[in-house]
Amino acid sequence: MINISKLYCDQVTPGDWLRYGKKGSGEREGEYVPKKACERKPIVVWNITRACNLKCVHCYNDSGVKQADDELSTSEAKAVLDDLGRFGVPSVLFSGGEPLMRHDLFELIKYATGQGLRAVISTNGTLITAGIAGKIKQSGVSYVGISLDGIGEVNNKFRGVDGAFERAVEGIRNCQNQDVRIGLRLTLTKKNVQELERLFDFFESENIERACFYHLVPSGRGSNIAAEDLTHEQTRNALDLILTKTKQYKQAGRKTDILTVDNHVDGVYVYLKLKEENPSRAEDVLKLLEWNGGGLYSSGVGIGCIDFHGKVHPDQFWGHYNLGDIRKRRFSDIWNDTSDSLLAGLKDRRSHIKGRCRLCKYFDLCGGSLRVRADLHFGSPWAPDPACYLTDDEIGLDENKLQGLANQGEVFPMPA
Repeated sequence: MINISKLYCDQVTPGDWLRYGKKGSGEREGEYVPKKACERKPIVVWNITRACNLKCVHCYNDSGVKQADDELSTSEAKAVLDDLGRFGVPSVLFSGGEPLMRHDLFELIKYATGQGLRAVISTNGTLITAGIAGKIKQSGVSYVGISLDGIGEVNNKFRGVDGAFERAVEGIRNCQNQDVRIGLRLTLTKKNVQELERLFDFFESENIERACFYHLVPSGRGSNIAAEDLTHEQTRNALDLILTKTKQYKQAGRKTDILTVDNHVDGVYVYLKLKEENPSRAEDVLKLLEWNGGGLYSSGVGIGCIDFHGKVHPDQFWGHYNLGDIRKRRFSDIWNDTSDSLLAGLKDRRSHIKGRCRLCKYFDLCGGSLRVRADLHFGSPWAPDPACYLTDDEIGLDENKLQGLANQGEVFPMPA
C-alpha cells in the first residue's frame, strides 16, 4: 500500500507503525514495531469461503453462489489461527467470496482475537444489516473494508447485481452507527476512472475515514476485463487527481486517509512530484519509501494468502501458484520454506528481477512492484511490472543501459 495521506500530506495515519516503523501510529500495547521492513511477519488474507451473493466482474478468485466442497471446517480453521497466533502475524483479513456468508465467521473472529490477532473483514457490504454491524462491533473486529467501485449503476455493473450500491451504502452507515472503523476499496478501470470526482464527493458526504484505490490485477475473473485496465497516461492522470483531492482534504482539516494499492510505482511518483513542489518534504518521503522497500517486502514477505481450499499463496492474486496446503503443513512452516523457488525469489527479489526494473534507479523504493502482474503478463515473475507508468528517462534508463538490456535478452515490450 502507498499511503498518499502520509507521504504527500505528512499525516500520521493508523498503520504507520507497520508500514514505516513509526511508533505511536496505531500499534497496540506490547505490539512489536519492526525496526526493518524485512522483519515483518505477513498480514494473511484468508479467503475463508468461495460463496458470494454478488458476481463481481473483477473478482480475483472467481467466487460464486456455491461454497467450495473442501472449505476448512471450524475446527480446522481454529487450528490455523492457533498457528498464525504463535507465528506472530500482525493481522488476519477474513475475505471470500463474501465472508459474511460463512456461518461461523464471528466464532472464528472471536477465536482469532483470543490469540492476540487483529481481525479484519473484507466484504462487499451488502449483507451488513444493523444487527450484523452490532455483531461486528461486539466481536472486536479492528477494521471493515467495503468494496465500492463507483456510484450507483456504475458499481452495480461491477458487482453484477442490481441494488448492490444502495445495499452497500446501507451497510456502510450501519457500521458507522455502531462506531465500527471502516474504509472503502475501489479498483481503478476505464469504466470508473471518470467517477473519481464523484467518489471523493461521496467520501465527504458519507464521512468515510479511509479509501483505498486498487490498481487492476488481471487474475481470476479479472483476466476477462484486462482490456479495461488504465493506460499509463490514464494512471498518471488518476494519480494527479487523487493527490490533488488528498491535499484539499488536508487543507480542509478532513481526516480521510487516502491510499493506493498494488502498484508501488505510486510511491516513486509521489516522490518525484514532491521533488518539484516541496524538496525538503521529498527527502523525508525518500527515507520512508526506502524503509518500506515497496515490493521487496510485500508478496511472499509482508503479505500472504490462504484460499478457500486451504492452499497457501504469496498473495491473494497468485491463485495459479500453490506454496503448500495447510491441511498437510502449518502456514508458518510453508511460509519459511525457501526450498520453493518462487517463494525464495520473492524473499530475495534483487537477485532475480530482470529488464528495466533491474536497472531502475528507484528500485530500492519500489522493489519491482507486483510480481504476479509481471507473471500474468509476461509469463515470468521476474519480468518488469507492466503497470509501471514511469518513462525510461524518469527511471534513469539511457541508451547505453537499454542496449545492455538488449544484449542480455532482457527487453520486455511494455504496454502503453
